[in-house]
Order: sequence, then structure tokens, then C-alpha cells
Amino acid sequence: MNKITILLADDHPLVRSGLIKLFEPYKEFSIIGEANDGEEAVALTLKLHPEVVVLDVSMPKLNGIEATKQIKEKSPSTKVLILTMYDNEEYVYQIFRSGASGYVLKNSTREQLANAIRTVARGEKFFSPEVSEIMIHAYLKRTGQQTTSSTHSNENNSLPLTKREREILFLIGEGLSNSQIAERLFISSRTVDTHRTNIMQKLDIHDASKLVRFAILNKDKLAS
Repeated sequence: MNKITILLADDHPLVRSGLIKLFEPYKEFSIIGEANDGEEAVALTLKLHPEVVVLDVSMPKLNGIEATKQIKEKSPSTKVLILTMYDNEEYVYQIFRSGASGYVLKNSTREQLANAIRTVARGEKFFSPEVSEIMIHAYLKRTGQQTTSSTHSNENNSLPLTKREREILFLIGEGLSNSQIAERLFISSRTVDTHRTNIMQKLDIHDASKLVRFAILNKDKLAS
């Protein structure tokens, strides 16, 4: 079995030790390096070529946001998963723009973190439900009345989706990945991906983050 190679970046040695211990039961993961600060995280990424960098936001020399930008610029195939205690709206917005594949809070469970790593390693996005909500509010604030008007328009019109597409869009709003949706609905991940593509075409949405935003904003309608 090919293991997912991981670089841990956190300026607290106890946190890194705790994460290594946390990952011990997961034989699919391989910790190949540890970084004490943002600069070292970038340097070790270029040296070790991990599939996933688990990165804190607040670090010396180079913060997590700038480190993420440099990692994605210099090693585009590397996925960055932010693991931090900060649920500040501005952090979430900046991390989202930096190119990170996921954002998980440190109060998440071990299995949530493991799922996040698996998800981003597959090339998918992972944002914990709390972070998704914050991300939506931040986006709405920055887009202003134009987005609000668009949202009202969506709420006033029936969604041109099949029952299955509505189910999948609802689960996207719940923060589930393609594989998790597939498992929930007893269908293949490829089928979920096809439905997702059809949903985006029907709704004239061309960005994954905007699809998540739409799903969250219309969860009540999708559940009815």
C-alpha cells in the first residue's frame, strides 16, 4: 500500500509529538519530516517532497499563510492542510486565498483530521463545518450587495436539480467530500463527481468554493 507522506509544521515540539502519536494507528500515513517554522516548512517541502504538509498558521520567521503561498508556488503538487486553533474570519479568508487545500481546527477529532488528510491527498478540498460557515460569512461581507442580491434571487427561484442532485448538493453544504458522499448514498465517487459537474453547469457555478457557499446558503431549501 502506498502511504501518504506527511510533513508536520508547528513551532511547538509537543504539538508535533502529539500529532505523531495521534497518527500511529493509521498505517496509511508516513511522517517524513518536522518543521519548527514557516521557512523550514518551505525548505523541507522542496527537499522531501511530501504529499501533504500539515501546517499551523501562527509560526515564527514565516507565518502559515505566506508559507502556504510559497509552497504552492514552488511545489504545486504538494497539498497544504492548515491545522490551527484560530477560527478568526480574516485567517480563514487569507488561507482560502493562499492556495491551501483544507482548514481544520485543533479541537477536531482524530478521525476528522485523518479524513482531512486523505481528502486533500486525493486532490479534493476539506474544510471543517465550522470553517465553512466562517468562509461563507467572510465571502458575503467582501462581495456586498451584489452577492446578497444574487442570494435572494436563488432563494426566490426553485432549483433546477434532480432529487439526487439536491441530495448531493445538500451533503456538499454539510462539508462532506466526494468519497464521503459516495459512501453515504451508496454510489461511486465517480458518480458523485459527475453529479457535481452537472450541478455546477445547471447553476452556472464554475468554482468549487462558490458551490460550497451556494449549498450552505440554500441548505434549508435543499432539505425540504
